[in-house]
Amino acid sequence: MSDVATDVAAVVVDFHAGQALSDCIDSLHANGLVDIVVVENGVAGSTMPALSGQRIELVEPNLNLGYGRGVNRGAAVAPNSRYLLVSNPDLVVHDGAVAALTAYLDGHPEVGVVGPRIVRPDGSVYPSQRVFPNFWLAGLHALLAPVWPGNPATRAYRSPRVDGTVDWVSGAFFMIRRDVFEAVGGFDERYFMFAEDMALCWAVRERGYGVSATTEASVTHIEGLSRARASRQMLIAHHRSALRFEWQTARGLRRALAPVATLVLGLRLCVVLVLRPAA
Repeated sequence: MSDVATDVAAVVVDFHAGQALSDCIDSLHANGLVDIVVVENGVAGSTMPALSGQRIELVEPNLNLGYGRGVNRGAAVAPNSRYLLVSNPDLVVHDGAVAALTAYLDGHPEVGVVGPRIVRPDGSVYPSQRVFPNFWLAGLHALLAPVWPGNPATRAYRSPRVDGTVDWVSGAFFMIRRDVFEAVGGFDERYFMFAEDMALCWAVRERGYGVSATTEASVTHIEGLSRARASRQMLIAHHRSALRFEWQTARGLRRALAPVATLVLGLRLCVVLVLRPAA
């Protein structure tokens, strides 16, 4: 069985998470992690106060790289471990979670990426295991979710398949084989934020590896702590990334319908911006 301390390196991308970042690092250390890289995406110097006394390596690019690009920079300086753990700063890793993820990859050589069970602070389960949206599912989810969050299309999109398989897992927290991460070139840096995790899992599957999740590992995620600082900008980034993924992966008839998807996403963005006015 893997030794967490030697087989896993973690990358955490921070954006003004403050005390939540410190709690995250504490929980990673408590899980046996020694090699932890933190990438500061916020204002220069904003991460340091939260890291007082912490045993980590800090990467300071002096600009907001975006999530995927930040992970790539962190991975580039992290020790060359067999497995790479990617984490948001605003979550707490439950005891034994990192060991459970390493054990899962040890026991499933066909799997390239594995995610945990993600729960919110109130104990409810966050829909972190999802399917790749087809044209109709994506369109209905895009149009209905802003006004009817619990609609059937959104529920189907945010759930594993009927047979329990997973197309992609949330980038908030997951483990990936280092050689697979390098083989796909890490995160696609054309995505600033949002859908970069979906694009990564797509690339992993294109390489012939599976994507899975295990309930043996759990983390608690405080959703949106960082993105709340720029909610309207994040809404725009979200829709831009969804559009990029559609054009990047659509094939055949779906490719021909991509302009319709562009129109639908543009309409959705207008709706959500109206529903969430500037602060």
